[in-house]
Amino acid sequence: MDIVWSALALVLVIEGLMPLLSPGNWRRMFMQVMQLSDGQIRFFGMCSVLLGLALLALLA
Repeated sequence: MDIVWSALALVLVIEGLMPLLSPGNWRRMFMQVMQLSDGQIRFFGMCSVLLGLALLALLA
């Protein structure tokens, strides 16, 4: 269970880097994402999940 909490903490650190280092660019990127359709957002989400699973399989 400690690994899950460590992974969650690392995700939060990585997710927080962009708004911390470049809030203007982060805001512009977020506005562009808001203009995407639901299908496009789902596609990027699916790609992210598949890439994460592939990395986990390679590292395990």
